[in-house]
Amino acid sequence: MQREIHSWFSPRLQKNMEIVAYGHYGFALLMFPTAAADYLEYERFQLIDTLKPFIDAGKIKVYSINSINNESWLNNSMMPHHKALRHQTYNYYVFDEVVPFIFNHCKSRVPIVTTGASLGALHSANIFFRRPDLFAGTVPMSGVYDLKSYSKGHFDENVYFNSPEDYIPHIQDNNYLNQMRGKKIILASGSGDFEDPNASYRLSKILWSKGVPNDLEIWGPEYRHDWPTWRKMLPHIIGSKLI
Repeated sequence: MQREIHSWFSPRLQKNMEIVAYGHYGFALLMFPTAAADYLEYERFQLIDTLKPFIDAGKIKVYSINSINNESWLNNSMMPHHKALRHQTYNYYVFDEVVPFIFNHCKSRVPIVTTGASLGALHSANIFFRRPDLFAGTVPMSGVYDLKSYSKGHFDENVYFNSPEDYIPHIQDNNYLNQMRGKKIILASGSGDFEDPNASYRLSKILWSKGVPNDLEIWGPEYRHDWPTWRKMLPHIIGSKLI
């Protein structure tokens, strides 16, 4: 399996940011880490190993990036307003730097599907919903899609526009909604310990209310909020619904 690590100084974030690429061909799968983890988290927890058959076959090319959650919602020493601003800046890092890097690395405008688990699920879903013109779909796993769950009571414009449960119900622009329709939106969750399948149910219902088709995968109570669940969930979804 081809593996490359790249990095650059991000103008948006004003810091060095790494990205790891796995594979040589296929649509791009852009992975967002859980919690405060880094770009190698999915490799350390063997999730990349479960995707190896697809990677080696040239079906997918996987990209994993750093989080900055410890500089925003997970940093209790920051003022909530600054957390929200930092979150917004991270979005623009993805839109303006990561996406062009992927296109350049693949030497074409390949389809990009976002994915992530836990807090990475919120990022992967929100990034897609914010810019469906840039992405071909999203596969968030075990996520909560109300950013207020992390903002500890703080609510401003930057929280609102990064909280899918808040802003999607109010989207009226049919062109914007049409960019979501026809894309691959697969909301997945287990029902075991520390999972919140109702969060996925709510988001699915909101999307259908706006005429945006989506697949909802709620797995049983034996699937808890942990790596064994995601190591089974993601390859199953890729193999059955994305390839």
